[in-house]
Amino acid sequence: MTTAQERLAESVRRLIDVTIRTEVDDAAVAAVTEKIDSATAQLSDSLVPGSFGVRTGPDGQSIALGNVVIGLRNPVAPPLTIRHDADGTVHTEFTLGAAYEGPPGHVHGGVCALILDHVLGATAHLPGKPAVTGTLTLRYLRGTPLGRPLRASAHVDRIEGAKTFAVGHIAGPDGVTVTAEGVFIHPKGGQRDG
Repeated sequence: MTTAQERLAESVRRLIDVTIRTEVDDAAVAAVTEKIDSATAQLSDSLVPGSFGVRTGPDGQSIALGNVVIGLRNPVAPPLTIRHDADGTVHTEFTLGAAYEGPPGHVHGGVCALILDHVLGATAHLPGKPAVTGTLTLRYLRGTPLGRPLRASAHVDRIEGAKTFAVGHIAGPDGVTVTAEGVFIHPKGGQRDG
């Protein structure tokens, strides 16, 4: 069931997209800006201090609703749904629009890195044993198209002590666009220092 906050985030995602692409006149932009400012003031009446962090869902599972990649309450997030396959592969299918553009018609390389960091990291994260990124190496093979179906997938290559080595890629309709290799570290005690 979608919550009111998730519907709000989806509405803001659409707003971001049309804000980039609109060609309405200045008077219409000014009128909309006034409405957005009013809505922002209303939503600001009660805020969580700092970051949203991780919450516990109705099923008792922890969820990162504010996460920039998967956060259902974060309108910057696409958001991705990460799937864990029986063979240990992690994957997600998605389409990115105007908010993620780098070169015209293509996804920004930094957005590709963000997605691959999360997907590769999902292979290393275990219940009660989080993993943080140590290194992430990317190779851009061709432009990743905007507005087309994409798939990111990853799997664990090997584990050496507290380090998990993962590999993965993003693929579009014309094949693989970006490959990645990452080293993910399991901090002592399950907590990241700092």
